[in-house]
Amino acid sequence: MKNSDVKETRTIAILSHGAAGKTSLADAMLFVAGAVDVQGSVEDDTSVFMHEPEEIERKITITSALGFLDWKGARIHIIDTPGYINFLEETKGSLKAVDGAVIIVSALSGVKAETEKIYKYACDYEIPRIAFVSKLDKERADFFRAVGDMEKYFCKGALVLQLPIGLEAEFSGVVDLLKMKALTFAGDGSGKTEEKEIPESMMQDAEAYRKKLVEQIAETEDGLLETYLDKGDLSPEEIISGLKHGTLAGGLLPVLCGSPVMNIGIQQLIDAVIMCLPSPAERAGIVPVKGVNPKTGEEETRKPQGDEPLAALVFKTAIDPFAGKLSLVRVFSGTLKADSTVTNSTKQVKEKIGTLYAIQGKKQISVQSIPAGQIGAVAKLKETLTGDTLCSEANPIILEYARFIDPVMSFAIEPKSRGDEEKVSTGVHKLIEEDPTLRFGYDEQTKEMILSGMGQVHLEVSLEKLKRKFGAEVTMKTPKVPYKETIKAKASAQGKYKKQTGGHGQYGDAWIEIAPVSRGEGFQFVDKIVGGVIPRQYIPAVEKGLVDAMREGYLAGYPLVDIRATLYDGSYHTVDSSEMAFKVAASMGFKKAMAAAKPVLLEPVMHVEVVAPDDTLGAVIGDLNSRRGKVQGVTPQANGQVIRAQVPMAEMLTYAPTLNSLTSGRGMYTMEFFGYQDVPSHLAQKLIKERGEHQEKEK
Repeated sequence: MKNSDVKETRTIAILSHGAAGKTSLADAMLFVAGAVDVQGSVEDDTSVFMHEPEEIERKITITSALGFLDWKGARIHIIDTPGYINFLEETKGSLKAVDGAVIIVSALSGVKAETEKIYKYACDYEIPRIAFVSKLDKERADFFRAVGDMEKYFCKGALVLQLPIGLEAEFSGVVDLLKMKALTFAGDGSGKTEEKEIPESMMQDAEAYRKKLVEQIAETEDGLLETYLDKGDLSPEEIISGLKHGTLAGGLLPVLCGSPVMNIGIQQLIDAVIMCLPSPAERAGIVPVKGVNPKTGEEETRKPQGDEPLAALVFKTAIDPFAGKLSLVRVFSGTLKADSTVTNSTKQVKEKIGTLYAIQGKKQISVQSIPAGQIGAVAKLKETLTGDTLCSEANPIILEYARFIDPVMSFAIEPKSRGDEEKVSTGVHKLIEEDPTLRFGYDEQTKEMILSGMGQVHLEVSLEKLKRKFGAEVTMKTPKVPYKETIKAKASAQGKYKKQTGGHGQYGDAWIEIAPVSRGEGFQFVDKIVGGVIPRQYIPAVEKGLVDAMREGYLAGYPLVDIRATLYDGSYHTVDSSEMAFKVAASMGFKKAMAAAKPVLLEPVMHVEVVAPDDTLGAVIGDLNSRRGKVQGVTPQANGQVIRAQVPMAEMLTYAPTLNSLTSGRGMYTMEFFGYQDVPSHLAQKLIKERGEHQEKEK
């Protein structure tokens, strides 16, 4: 592979909220560097990075896409990531494969909630960052508002390296504050640059921002600060050195600007990627490549060198129904070679490596190896999934992958064509291989297939893929809530089944006492028969009859739980008694006792944690209260509050869009099952009535 020197490699993600221009910037970088002959366009459906039909239709990035370019002796790998709220977990996973990031901030919208979240992901993973203010050629563009947003929401170390020359239709170039020169661009989109003196009208601002730039860089190192205080300035070499040091340490966020569509500032951005962002070797010096040896359980490190043992992370899987599975890998150490055998240390299996590819959008370029620090793809691995580690058998290691949040929205799905259940299940499991943020299961109580994801758009897109790739078409509806029933009081009754027909009759007589037990204890059966009033061979039939009756419910047909049923008396007939007769008798006695045992309806309650900005705290808590939620506490954290509450599941089925609306997309939540609680009587009566009407219709 060309440019395989680890010191001359950069692997970056382009990050921002949706519609900020990430894909346009990635396309422009490939074109300016000569990696493609024609610049791709999102609007014209010719983007290198946006090629899935669901993306083209919506004009948004749904899945991370790869590309690469060569620039001034360096190989730069680019991952274009999603920015919409429903797909941010995909972005989180891709960040495990990169050493640096370009954060785009739109000159129109500034920093949005999604950009905040993604920036936090990058900080959590200690990924050095530079920023690029885009869309300066659009109406209402405001460069300084964008920089102000970065200082407010990102870090105080936003370091302006360029100033725009003109705005909106007058935007024609940038002032380079490192060189103190004006760079003007041809208006034909070619990216051709002419270096000039700074316009007199901009000189005062340029000098002020240059002074601020030098001061911020000087503060990153004691030696530079001493030099600056002594001489009042820094040399170009000292500025470049301090700029990189500050960026790698995370204290500085270099800010550039331009227009991807007009190809203004793109060359300078690529230069900044090489100048400010780390090679794999430099990143490993800050954040060592660590993993766990599966044999010893001990932590080990790997150096990003070709002569180290192989350690590669599968950070994404793409499945094509015709071409098969493609595993996208980041090689952290050693070299992944075609036609070799490696170990999947996560699954403890061997995998045969066949063809390797470099990925340029949807184009696959065959290569013989993928060296340390670089990204590529492996075709048709049998056992390997997203998050797995590939390594040498002699030196096993398991690398850490991203931890995704639990799905926030669930829908019931059913095939449009009868008999397609197997096709749907197989297709969904293939989708989950591509997208591990999806969850799929079958609810035994409600008899529904449940698909869960990060939001309604996420699930809709997944089902569009299910139809396109695997020919399985389904309808999507709100899932049923798995209510249950229980009792509040002790009661007893006789169940007597006596039926006389020609020949042998049927006779069973059982006295049943039922009593409530603690929540979660389930069903308990107690046999207190003495003296043989009921023969031992019929006791299991009594228990079976009780279990069947509990499954059918009493109030609304929901399963009964947390009941102790005691068989304490009865009688039998030497000829007519049978297992069937006692099973029926037990069921009859149980139902009679239920009438006096104060039956109630139970609903599942979720433990919910909501992260909300300070200024929306009251609105979010008020909404949770309106959903019958019980707030357990509020804990401050950086940029917001964490609200802990217990909320009925029925009230949380459509919570995601409401929270987005209340917090302007800045809130997020997780929830997990907490337990079952009584349904308030007025709601229970309504549910029982609706359930009865539904059952009548089904008859």
